[in-house]
Amino acid sequence: MTTKTVKEHVEPAAKDSRRQSREVAVQMLYQWEVGRSAMAEVIETFWLHEQPDAPPLTEDARTFAVRLATGVVDTVVSLDPVISDAADNWRIERMNVMDRLILRLAVYEFLHETATPSKVIINEALELARTFSNDDSVRFINGILDAIRRRLERA
Repeated sequence: MTTKTVKEHVEPAAKDSRRQSREVAVQMLYQWEVGRSAMAEVIETFWLHEQPDAPPLTEDARTFAVRLATGVVDTVVSLDPVISDAADNWRIERMNVMDRLILRLAVYEFLHETATPSKVIINEALELARTFSNDDSVRFINGILDAIRRRLERA
């Protein structure tokens, strides 16, 4: 029998919690984008209609999800040009809605959640694309985020 360190015990749960937070944030952003409701209303409605079969979120995970979603909405006017600059021949409004939201979330994290390594942010965005989009989207999002990551590292 092997002994795991405390870090090995904590990391998977924290990682899953953060992933769940990102999934919730993207779902909130989708409701905001499609429904054109205020984010405060989206958040309230989201928690009221939470799926009973969904894994429960800790309070920290809920807080992180809300911080991400509101952060994206509050900074969307500065996020979109960053995405557009890296998305050759793609206007942001012509992108698939989920791809656009995943990109916004990842770029928000690059710029405002700087404690998270950029490679982790990209990997999490790709997992979101696998969950909410398709293989073409995974490649599309990876290319754009990698270009943005390189630009930010050079700056």
